[in-house]
Amino acid sequence: MAHQATPVRRVRLGRAIGPEPTAVSGVVLLLPGGDEESHRKPATLLATSYVRTLGRRLTRAGRGEGLATHVVHYRYRGWNGSAANLASDASWAADEVVRRYGDVPVCLVGVDMGGRAALHAGGHEAVNSVLAIAPWLPEDDMAAAPEPVRQLGGRRVMIVHGTNDERTDPELSFRLAARAKKANREVCRFEVHSDRHGLHQHRDEVLALAEDFVMGVLFGRAFSRPVADAFAAPPPLGLRMPLASGFGRSFRR
Repeated sequence: MAHQATPVRRVRLGRAIGPEPTAVSGVVLLLPGGDEESHRKPATLLATSYVRTLGRRLTRAGRGEGLATHVVHYRYRGWNGSAANLASDASWAADEVVRRYGDVPVCLVGVDMGGRAALHAGGHEAVNSVLAIAPWLPEDDMAAAPEPVRQLGGRRVMIVHGTNDERTDPELSFRLAARAKKANREVCRFEVHSDRHGLHQHRDEVLALAEDFVMGVLFGRAFSRPVADAFAAPPPLGLRMPLASGFGRSFRR
């Protein structure tokens, strides 16, 4: 009896969240979380629930600007060591944006392991900005090369991390941001005090912060004062900017 060939898994873009604009002038690629090692198919609904919530918010905010928002569906659930599957899938997705929409700015928005993928793929020529939310990063290892940051030159980069994150040490994202800031002044980092990895306690504030950043980097809207201050402040101040309770309630409403 002949064995059936194992189907080749392919990365793909999900359908645009909400009505796709007639003329696209900017794109957000949403990169869900994943595992450190796994060649299983991603658990789509569970893995993408947070980024879909974020995507709906961004789509509403950018509807009049020509924003298209897509979730990236990975080939595998895991990063898988040197293969860095999630990062290569993110780069493929940026290529696909160029094919579909032409020369438009792209913001990579990643959560958990998707945050790591966004940071790695940030050097793609179409990408002008990266937002990494609670990014999973490997522990420091003297025998291994540090996480790369040179590819982030010329991009605006924001990292958001809960101070009580139980999955990935927030100090790791601070140290990465500090290295990136030495070569690129357009890097900032917000700390969500007392919140954990899922950032549920201050979800509304995190969503408002993401909207503020994305609308600014893609369409030139003025940043709110806290975001502008975070970019302008020297380290470590701009890399340990507290996300204030109630952020977003007093502007753009």
